[in-house]
Amino acid sequence: MFDAQCDLAALVYEDHQDPDTLLRDFADDLNARGLRVVGMVQTGQCANSSLSAVLVHSGETLLLAQDFDPAASGCRLDLGRLQNAGERIAEALESSADLLIVNRFGKRERDGKGLSHLIQHALDSDIPVVIAVSQQRFADWIKFAGGMTVSLPCDRDALDTWWQKVSTRDRSAIETISPGVRR
Repeated sequence: MFDAQCDLAALVYEDHQDPDTLLRDFADDLNARGLRVVGMVQTGQCANSSLSAVLVHSGETLLLAQDFDPAASGCRLDLGRLQNAGERIAEALESSADLLIVNRFGKRERDGKGLSHLIQHALDSDIPVVIAVSQQRFADWIKFAGGMTVSLPCDRDALDTWWQKVSTRDRSAIETISPGVRR
């Protein structure tokens, strides 16, 4: 499913860690430096009506929770709202990007649904991808990625180091192919 030349990073987190703030700050810093980061980062909790996400390329917050039902239990993700968010991210990717951030690898992505199509689209377009992956889902992630992934601990230094390697390699390849031309 994944090309060995593409860069796919799993930001592996444990329950006590906050990959959302880390990814949101990372995206903000890259965007402030003039790079184009596309994707979304989760806000709120899956088990209540606060579940939402911020589109990192526009700053817009999208509600992802189902309409509140006091009798409901478990994750309240509204699949229609997730699909709509995915369509908006796909449109943003069409205008090019330097990086795709996907908020979570969950059971929908494991099953080839959810936002998995965005990962494939970005990799097919040679756009690096970073996705938050729970330690409990890491074995599923490895199967999904066919082993073609970098595992990063959930800290900013690891993320910055990975990005430096990816962005330097991409810049060198572009300059070798087309001196003086930037994407």
